[in-house]
Order: sequence, then structure tokens, then C-alpha cells
Amino acid sequence: MSDVRYPSPQPSPRSPQPQPPPGAAGFAGRRITVAGLGVSGLSAARALAGLGAAVTVVDGGDGPAQRERAGQLAAEGIGTRLGDGDTLPAGTELVVTSPGWRPDSPLFAAAAAAGAEVIGDVEVAWRLRRPGPDGRPAAPWLAVTGTNGKTTTTAMLASILRAAGLRTAAVGNIGTPIVDVVLAEDRYDVLAVELSSFQLHWAPGLRVHSGAVLNLAPDHLDWHGSMAAYAADKGRVYHGNQVACVYNADDPVTEELVRAADVEEGCRAIGFTLSAPGPSELGVVEGLLVDRAFVQDRRRTARELAEVSDVRPAAPHNIANALAAAALARAYGVPPAAVRDGLRAFRPDAHRIDLVAEVAGVSYVDDSKATNTHAARASLAAYAPVVWIAGGLAKGAVFDELVRESAGRLRGAVLIGKDRHLIAEALARHAPDVPVADLERTDTGAMAEAVRAAARLAGPGDTVLLAPACASMDMFTDYKQRGDAFAAAVRELATG
Repeated sequence: MSDVRYPSPQPSPRSPQPQPPPGAAGFAGRRITVAGLGVSGLSAARALAGLGAAVTVVDGGDGPAQRERAGQLAAEGIGTRLGDGDTLPAGTELVVTSPGWRPDSPLFAAAAAAGAEVIGDVEVAWRLRRPGPDGRPAAPWLAVTGTNGKTTTTAMLASILRAAGLRTAAVGNIGTPIVDVVLAEDRYDVLAVELSSFQLHWAPGLRVHSGAVLNLAPDHLDWHGSMAAYAADKGRVYHGNQVACVYNADDPVTEELVRAADVEEGCRAIGFTLSAPGPSELGVVEGLLVDRAFVQDRRRTARELAEVSDVRPAAPHNIANALAAAALARAYGVPPAAVRDGLRAFRPDAHRIDLVAEVAGVSYVDDSKATNTHAARASLAAYAPVVWIAGGLAKGAVFDELVRESAGRLRGAVLIGKDRHLIAEALARHAPDVPVADLERTDTGAMAEAVRAAARLAGPGDTVLLAPACASMDMFTDYKQRGDAFAAAVRELATG
């Protein structure tokens, strides 16, 4: 990758030219099977049927929700097959899968045997991009992936782009289904795209303007099969990048993914770090977010982008998110003032290091979104002393390193959920003096008991932190319901 300067990639308007119908070359008239009746599956099925494809949607479930959605599709002339997600419909030429379907699913083995390609909704959207009625090229994609922080970084990026006066949307693994966005009549200047490893796995043709891998830690290994396969799928976000590959200079694995990527001539490697940045990096100097990548003389000068206090909350991992978002925005030509204004305007979603209340001098923080050890480590590093509420479904994770690194910050721990014994064992090995409340309850009242137990362990100046390091589905519908239960229990505690 050459370290070269390049002009702002904003396209110039040109005269309108006739365009073929969107998707006509790749989808019209084909027999397509859509795997999954979730949000992305419904979006893909409707879009492909609207383009003239013969669509059948298959789903292994056959409950009320699936039947209701199947009825909606039937009214639109789209066929469905419930209760059997393994058998490939006869004549299928292409399979479009929802992100959660594992690569070793029998449906995909049958597709391979039939010579049918398997892609995801992101790849469909990529192939459906088209110029606007004024002849301008399709909106470029600025893509974000990583083990943790994807949603926050993508939302920050969209806020920065809006502050620059650009028409944008946060899409992909966040917000409106990306197929709907690329087919919408409303045109965008640029898209902020969150991509999971699942989505990247099924998007072989993706070639974005600029992409970022925020961090990399073991996750979803049951789906990918190995850490190497997981990393390789994350690294797909860099392949074919046109302007910048943004990597975490504090996480060497992300730089290795950049080095392995096949990019367009002139594409640059741009690092971000919580330390003072080197040339071609963004970083932090004396409470300022600074840019040494997109300046005239990056060897000797830096440009102030924002203050650390402009990032809310200003936890270390969230500052890293802000730097990554700023790097992608700067790669697109966004001015420094828009970075500052966009970060100031940004408000994080709930359940991401969210201060719920302060009760008797103790802060209660909801980071239910910390569903793996990497996210929990970042959350724990932001507070001290901490009474830690943790546990749930471990998804194959081990907790020794997390506990060993965080032991000095712990005032106590409250453990909940199916795999809490794994955390208890790690605490016994690496933090034997930390008091532990081990709760066996798994009913809806368990979180209230956990908050009361944490309150007994905490003192003024402490933080009770819900950062479970585990998935939630053993006790809750999702991490949001878990966080809501925590917030409700804290409010109950506050009212006595």
C-alpha cells in the first residue's frame, strides 16, 4: 500500500444517462431461495421478488412469528416453506442467507452440490448499487467491523458525516436493512455500514471506499470454526479498499489483516491509537484527538480534531471508537470541524456503558452489550473500584485473563446465569480475596436480587457495573432486556 495523498473523493455531477433496471443483470428471472424469515430475510425476499426473481423463503422454525411473516409474504406472491431449513427447493439457482445461518448448514451443502452460489444480504445490496437519476455514482460505503464497538463507531461515523452536511445513513448490522437503503428513491452521498463477521463471510464481492477493523478477540468461534477463520472473515472488510484501511495500532492483529489485504493502488494504511500518534495515524495528545494522517505534512505536524471531553462517555474504548470513526470520515474528505461537531452531537445507544443512577454515593452502570470477555475487559478498565455483575452464556469463552487483568479493580462480584461457575472458578484462581455472591436464580426476579447483592458489597465512590462478558439468552430475550431489567432494579433500589 502506497502512503500517498489523494484528493477528496466527492463525485462531480454529470448529465443523467439511461440506466438499466436495478438488479436486472444479476437477479431478474432467477430462482432464488432466501434462508431465514428475520428482518434481513424479509427485506431481501421482497427486494428480489420486486426485481423479477422467483423467490422462496425457507426457515427451520414454524411458530406464530414465522407463520405471520409467511402470511405477509404469501399476500405479496412470495412462497415460503416453514419447519424445514435443510432441504434446497428444486431448481434453486442462488441462495441468499441471513447472517446467522452457519456455513456448515445442510442447505448450503445442498446448494454447493447443485452448483448454486450462496451470498448474504450485504452482497445483494452491493450488487444492487446504482447511479442516481442525476448520473452520480452510487453512494460509497465506509465500513466498520470488529469484535466490539461496531455499532457505536458506525453511529458516531454517521453523526460526523451529517455534521459535514452529507446525506447519510447508518446501515448493515444496524438500522434499516441495507438492501432497502440501496433501492430507496432517496439518494445518499455516503453510507456508514456496520458489518458483522457473518455478513462479511457471505459478501465475496464487497469492495468499499474505506474500511476499519476496530479490534479482534475470540468470538463466535462456534460459527466460524476457528480463530483464524473468524479473523479472515473480519479481514474481508479491507479487500479491494479504494482509499484507506483503518486499523487499531494498539491491536497488532488488525494491522496484520491490513498487510494481508489486496487493495487498490494508492490505498493507505491508517492507524488509530490511544497514545500519541505517529505519521499516518490518529491518536490522543494532552486531552485532544489529533490527526497525523490527513494533513499536509504528517511527518512533522498534526491537526486537532476534537477534545477527549467531546466523546461521551470518555471511556478508553469509546475514545478508540471515536478515533476510528474520525479516520473513516477524514478518509472521505470530511473537515476537522465536522469531526468535532459530529462527536458532540452523538448520543450512545442504551446498554453501552450507560449511567443509570447514583444511589447512596454508588454509581450504577449498564453495559449489558458487553457480551464477551473483550468488551467486558474494556468496560472494567474504565472504572475503579467496581462491583461486577457478570455471567450468562459463555459461548465457549474462558475468563482467566479477564479476571487476572481486572482483579485489582474489583470490590466484589455478583454472578448470574447458566455459566457463572466458569467466572467463579476464574475468580477463585486469580482474585481469591474478592467477595463473590453466586446467585442460582434464573427467573425474571434474578436481576433485582443481583442489584441488591451488589449494593451490599459496594460503598460510596464505587461503581456497580453490569458487564456480563456473556450472552443473555439463558435468562433474557437479548442484551437489551437484560439491561432493562438492571435499570429497573436500580430504580427500585433508589426509591427504597
